[in-house]
Amino acid sequence: MAETKVLTEHEEIRDWAAARAGQPALRTPALGMSQADPVLGFAFGQHAYEDTDRGWDEFGEIEIIEWDDWFRLFDERELALVVAEDVPGRREEFHEFIRRP
Repeated sequence: MAETKVLTEHEEIRDWAAARAGQPALRTPALGMSQADPVLGFAFGQHAYEDTDRGWDEFGEIEIIEWDDWFRLFDERELALVVAEDVPGRREEFHEFIRRP
């Protein structure tokens, strides 16, 4: 895998997602996770363009939300986004959330 970088700035995250046709989303918590805490994520590809703003993927239901709401949760949970460094000619969708360093 390519080198990674950590993003916390809202504009950097929005630009990273836009370069991959990603939209801010919430996901249904996986089994065993607190059902009160939706999981932050992104909707890429077809899920990002559904008319109802709701869809399904391998993790369950996703809901596209507004960036302001997404960033509010991102900041409240003190998260950072780890992404692969950009490589010319490739747009990696790899990402994971960590606690801010």
